[in-house]
Amino acid sequence: MGCITKHYLNESTILGVWKIEEDIRTLRALVELDEDDRKRYRVFKSNSRKLEFLSVRALLAELLGKEARIVYNKNNKPFLKDGSRFISISHSHKLTAIICSSDEKVGIDLEYMSANIGAIAFKFLNRKEKVTKNPDNRKYHLYIHWCAKESLYKICDKEGISFRNNIRIFPFEVQESGEIKGEVRTRKINESFDLFYSRYDNYAIVWTKKNYGSNKVPGEGQPLTASRPR
Repeated sequence: MGCITKHYLNESTILGVWKIEEDIRTLRALVELDEDDRKRYRVFKSNSRKLEFLSVRALLAELLGKEARIVYNKNNKPFLKDGSRFISISHSHKLTAIICSSDEKVGIDLEYMSANIGAIAFKFLNRKEKVTKNPDNRKYHLYIHWCAKESLYKICDKEGISFRNNIRIFPFEVQESGEIKGEVRTRKINESFDLFYSRYDNYAIVWTKKNYGSNKVPGEGQPLTASRPR
C-alpha cells in the first residue's frame, strides 16, 4: 500500500504513515540506499527488520525526497544527515510513522494494540492518571497513555526519565482521535505539552511538537555519528 497519509500539520511540520504490504524486493526497489545504508541493511537477519528499515527510507523519500538521509547519535536518536529538520520515527507491526519539522522539536509513537497492556499498566501509569473502566475503550485508552509517554520521552531527548514518575498525562475522555495534555517534570525539565492521538485499525498513534524558539536544528555546527539503524 505504501504511504497512507501525508499530512502537513503546519508550514514547517509534516507527518507521514506507511503501511507495509510490499515484499522485500518490491520495497527495496522503491528506495535508493547509500553505502552506509547498505552496510546497515546487510546486518539484518530477519525479514521483518529489513522491511522496517526499508519502509522508513521509503516514507522519508515520500516526505522529503530521495536525497534525504538518516544518521544516529550515540544514544540512537535519529537525525537528518543535512541537519535541516528535527525528526522522530516509530514503527510497529505493519506501520511506520515519521514526523519532521524545520523549526519544532517533535516526538511520535505508534503501537499495534495486541498485548494485554493492562497487566503492565502499573509500570507506566501514576496515581494522578485516570483510565476508563469501560472494557470497550480501556485497552485503547492505555495505549494512548503509553504512546504519549513515548512521544514525550523522545521530544525531551534526556536520559533517566521515568514514564511513571516523571511523565504525566492529564485525564481525558477517550475518543477515536483527539488532543490531550501532558507534562514532564524532572530536576532538569519542567515542561508542558500538547499531544494529538488517533486510531488506525488496531493501532494507536500519538505525536507531539513544540517550538522552542532559539533551538538550532540538529546538525548545525555539531557532528553526527552513525549508530543502531531503524
